[in-house]
Amino acid sequence: MKYKQWLTEWLENYVKPVSKHKTYLRYNEIIKQHITVQLGNYELTKLTPLVLQHYTMRLLNSGNLKTGGGLAVNTVNCIVTVIQNSLRSAYSVGQLPEYFADKIKRPRSAQKQIISFTVAEQRKIENSILSQQKPRMFGVVLSLYTGLRIGELLALEWCDVDFQKCTVTVSKSMHDGQDEYGRNARIIDAPKTETSKRVIPFPKQLLPYLKDIKSSSLSRFVVSSTKGTGVFVRAYQRSFEICLKNLGIPHKGFHALRHTFATRAIECGMDVKTLSEILGHKNATVTLNKYVHSFMEHKKEMMNKLGRMLP
Repeated sequence: MKYKQWLTEWLENYVKPVSKHKTYLRYNEIIKQHITVQLGNYELTKLTPLVLQHYTMRLLNSGNLKTGGGLAVNTVNCIVTVIQNSLRSAYSVGQLPEYFADKIKRPRSAQKQIISFTVAEQRKIENSILSQQKPRMFGVVLSLYTGLRIGELLALEWCDVDFQKCTVTVSKSMHDGQDEYGRNARIIDAPKTETSKRVIPFPKQLLPYLKDIKSSSLSRFVVSSTKGTGVFVRAYQRSFEICLKNLGIPHKGFHALRHTFATRAIECGMDVKTLSEILGHKNATVTLNKYVHSFMEHKKEMMNKLGRMLP
């Protein structure tokens, strides 16, 4: 069997039934754009560790289909993951005599720099949004005080907001996709991970704003258009980009709001376990590793305060 034939079989019968729709679409895109083009005509048994390693290096050096340059390390690693998962399944169902894709040497990813807004920038964003009559943009402020991911925010419904307890329940996420007719659609799916399902408390100071927005809302979604329809991820990202530009604040992605929430929480003395649960991380170690610099700065500040006790 040729690899491209197995990839089709694997994608439709082993990935699609058990994976999120977003994962299926991403794997399908990777297979069509990258893997099938160069490896599709190989017989499964001819895909040796050497062939796969040479392919991985080509991706790094000249895998970008638009520029002819190399692909980002994270993109290459995503492609390697698809190859490994597909060949592992082929081995498990008897299409391969042995599994060898674990011999691929992955390129090492550099740790992503945590980018957040300064206190002054945060105040500027909040003042601008809260002073304008644009309820749609209140999601930005909500993210600054809950650490919600953009998909979680745009999937949030009013029934997920407990006005008495001042909490929001995260049980789903939204991403841009296509429906069965190929039209652009908002896809509601399960959150990123099981630990992403959580209840997040929010400051009581946000309560009046939320109540005011709900009283005039035409939608079941907390963030909606003026017509009451849900908002697409890319459209909301674009609105946020325009907001920053109008305020003269250097561009940062929407995810910087989540990092800003975490940074402010650490600065206020929140412990790593509590922050980890609010962010929906797998465990506190993930949180500590991601925000190690912020935690260290907080520790230094606490030690300096302690040092002031010296005569």
